[in-house]
Amino acid sequence: MILNLSKSVVSIRAGRETQQSQPNPSSMLNVACDAMKIRPYEPSDWRRLCEIHDPARRDELRAFGQPEAFVPLEQAAGNEGLFDSDLFVAEIDGGVEGFVGLKSDEVTWLYVSPARYREGIGRALLRHAIAASGPETRIEVLEGNAAALALYLSEGFVIRERAEGKLVGNESFTGAGFRMVHRKVAPGGEA
Repeated sequence: MILNLSKSVVSIRAGRETQQSQPNPSSMLNVACDAMKIRPYEPSDWRRLCEIHDPARRDELRAFGQPEAFVPLEQAAGNEGLFDSDLFVAEIDGGVEGFVGLKSDEVTWLYVSPARYREGIGRALLRHAIAASGPETRIEVLEGNAAALALYLSEGFVIRERAEGKLVGNESFTGAGFRMVHRKVAPGGEA
């Protein structure tokens, strides 16, 4: 969860949602499917998760216009409930390059090593989370995070609403973002 949405929430599409076409499974960029393994988090992955999260979170907050809101994962993990989520990592050639957290059908964490941006790792982790979720998967994205927003939209998420509130884990900062939802398409084509 990115925002504490106890403040005002404004509907983006007047309560209407449109389901986007299903993603093309062959749309993974640059990373060979056999080279990547998504597996459950292990305690030995902790240091690498910090190495991934901290620069990626700084990138996210710069795009959001509030880089001073950064909190390192060593602190954010407790404040934001990292281990309340089911965690999975993307491993390539024996090294962890990204991770995703899933809690009650909500993607709560999704970060990729900045050195591996745009290689399909985030997309693979997101697809893994969608597959592990129920019929609906929820996610929140900060305004300004155009790359994440484009990824989520390309994978069939739709914006449910725009929200304003305090940043979870660093409540002295406020901001805005989008609540998004993905609905699995049932056999016969209905979500």
